[in-house]
Amino acid sequence: MALRSPELRFAAATGLGALARPTRVAPSPLAALAAPRRRRRRSPSPSPAPTTTTSSDSDSSSSSSNPSTSPVASGVAAEAPEWKKVSAKRFGIKESMIPDEAWNVLHRLRSRGYDVYLVGGCVRDLIMKKTPKDFDIITTADLRQVKDTFSGSAVIVGRRFPICHVYENNSIVEVSSFNTYARGSTSNQIYTSKSPHCSKNDYMRWKNCQGRDFTINGLMFNPYAEKIYDYFGGIEDIKKAKVRTVIPAGTSFQEDCARILRAIRIAARLGFNFPKETAYYVRTLACSVARLDKGRILMEVNYMLAYGSAEASLRLLWRFGLLEHLLPFQAAYFSSTRFKRKDKGTNMLLVLFSKLDSFLAPNRPCHNSLWISILALHEALARKPRDPLVVATFALALYLGGDMSLALDIGKSINRQHNAEFSELLEPQVWDDKHLVAEVQSLAVSMRRALTEMTDEYFVANAMAKIPQAPSSDLVSTTYLILLPFIFSLDFFPVPGSHEVFIPLQAYLKVLKLIECVQHGKKEHGYEPKSDGNINYHDLSYGTPEEVRNVFTLVVFDTIYPSNMEDQHDARS
Repeated sequence: MALRSPELRFAAATGLGALARPTRVAPSPLAALAAPRRRRRRSPSPSPAPTTTTSSDSDSSSSSSNPSTSPVASGVAAEAPEWKKVSAKRFGIKESMIPDEAWNVLHRLRSRGYDVYLVGGCVRDLIMKKTPKDFDIITTADLRQVKDTFSGSAVIVGRRFPICHVYENNSIVEVSSFNTYARGSTSNQIYTSKSPHCSKNDYMRWKNCQGRDFTINGLMFNPYAEKIYDYFGGIEDIKKAKVRTVIPAGTSFQEDCARILRAIRIAARLGFNFPKETAYYVRTLACSVARLDKGRILMEVNYMLAYGSAEASLRLLWRFGLLEHLLPFQAAYFSSTRFKRKDKGTNMLLVLFSKLDSFLAPNRPCHNSLWISILALHEALARKPRDPLVVATFALALYLGGDMSLALDIGKSINRQHNAEFSELLEPQVWDDKHLVAEVQSLAVSMRRALTEMTDEYFVANAMAKIPQAPSSDLVSTTYLILLPFIFSLDFFPVPGSHEVFIPLQAYLKVLKLIECVQHGKKEHGYEPKSDGNINYHDLSYGTPEEVRNVFTLVVFDTIYPSNMEDQHDARS
């Protein structure tokens, strides 16, 4: 193979950690080797803050009302924030920032006489000049009317809060209806009294935004009028970098405890903080996430770890006492290493995920089998530290599909400084081929054991016992099993009480196959590693073996042999 050339041996000696990041196109390993307070009234925002517009908007001049004319919860001491209609031009929002798929849906619905808005996180991200993960639309049409508008390419999903999935150019655009939200509202009447001074359209928008989780998600954008509607101070909270609930945090989280996980996810991705009241109830009600549907927890954890904000998510989960409910083995690791809840330091687990984050983004996620593989590898190393060369050779063998001979050749030619700060890595030593192979295969066995034990209630309970003041192991073990969808069967496992939600086994099988090729030291028949310098993010999101192995190996090498270690070595020389 070409990898046996002297040039590639030289490239191997330089290591994989010097790859430039972050970019859409990242070299593969093969290419690298080859070449609580009460909410107070918000004051008007300083420049370049939004200002309330006048009757130029088609709704009503009263829609830009002051707090005294806005709906206010009777009996609540704090006044509601000022209603605002803001020109999107103030934030530099342009038509080109909205993808064609979303525009197609907007145009079709509007052409039939329905009002349409972009809503939620995409509006927040557009204001912050970030790339939205997706674009959600809300309309005055009923969901049945939406489905009829896109005959053959739309389906209504969900029971409690149904929405319509519209399929456009291999993408899904989520469309919700004002009518659905009006019928499904469960908020206490104290928050829903209508002001006699507001227009019908303003009340409709305000009522919908009131049912949303956080003020920064309670924004609506009319792209035709180029107006952003802000009824709960979301723009001000974006400026203050706060994740604040629309209604009191205790009430909000008890109504829907999934909001606790969404709060962590949003804060991690945006680098935002919680107001004191929100932070208090995130911590106090942390154990309530165990009541969530299993598929929902898996979805939320995947959003945290697979979309470019895994390190920050793990820090926040640990800080607010949620990690022990979701990933108790990792929580036990933090506890055993005396990593404080508010610790600003780092460790190998966090570095692994920070390296993973450097390859990902909200619109370039990975398959869950990748972050599961990283968790299992780290757990194996936390239990039994290894020589850096052993870990590197293991990653190379996995990347090469089990070609142990070639992995040894490349691994033993590496001549770089490893990161000596991690207790999971031993001091390097000289290995002969026989013993190095044995150590690599031993690591594979250990990784497989860790993967298996993370799905066993007995071992999960033991992990919980290692965490001071840990919650009930019965509470956590059931919750934890949903995060890693590993059921030892070739079929799907129906989750009790999940309303037809099924946990797929593909992730478990993908990870198991990765480990077994190294454990047995036999190259997979017909497998060829990637030979170009690109990451195919479509394939990565679907978990193709080539891309999962590719990025896994890059993450491992960047962690063991970071480029800054080489710079320090050169400086000392």
